[in-house]
Amino acid sequence: MSALLTIHQLRVAYGKLHAVQEVDLQVNADERVCLIGANGAGKTTLLKTIAGLLSSTGGSIHFNSLSITHAAPHDILKRGIALVPEGRGIFNQMSVAENLALGAYIRSDKLAVQRDIDLIYQAYPRLGERRHQAAGQLSGGEQQLLAVQRALLSRPKLLLLDEPSMGLAPLMVEALFVTLNHAHQQGVALLLVEQNARLALVHSDRAYVMETGRIVLHDTSTALAANPAVGAAYLGL
Repeated sequence: MSALLTIHQLRVAYGKLHAVQEVDLQVNADERVCLIGANGAGKTTLLKTIAGLLSSTGGSIHFNSLSITHAAPHDILKRGIALVPEGRGIFNQMSVAENLALGAYIRSDKLAVQRDIDLIYQAYPRLGERRHQAAGQLSGGEQQLLAVQRALLSRPKLLLLDEPSMGLAPLMVEALFVTLNHAHQQGVALLLVEQNARLALVHSDRAYVMETGRIVLHDTSTALAANPAVGAAYLGL
């Protein structure tokens, strides 16, 4: 399996605070990888650095064998990496349709974009019914689905997700992961940061455990779910 994203000895600091320390991580093409750890472990910082929203202080990030270590966010998006940030990041005052259109702003195939948006409305009738309403009027789960679909409209090769299930009712979490699994089946690789470690391990192929800015464990998701230390720390066993 070929490497899509390769991170080597990455370091990120906020002043004197070393948030990410010499992290090595890899996501292969069409793979689902999760990153679990306590609050403050550096998971969000790592995703933001991959997406170009933060600058590293050392190490390297390669995507499709090309360096994106110091690339601008819009260039990283054009290369095929999209981020669904923690808190969804939708534009509340803009309509559902306008939010979706922003997700496709790097694409020039307007007819194909509209077909993709029509398919979203068919799959999620609630978004279609409220396409002209302010996105801030949607429920939390609907907003998260909107954020994911907006990111997918850029046709990424890799989708980064930061705490997508946070604050959602169980039925909405199920709908969200149906969407993510469908995207994966269509060839999109996933790098998932998720506070719900059990959920993350179920919906991933490999997993990394991050503590105080460092990767401390790495294995298949099945193996980590059976690891007594992971069970005690993150699965409530």
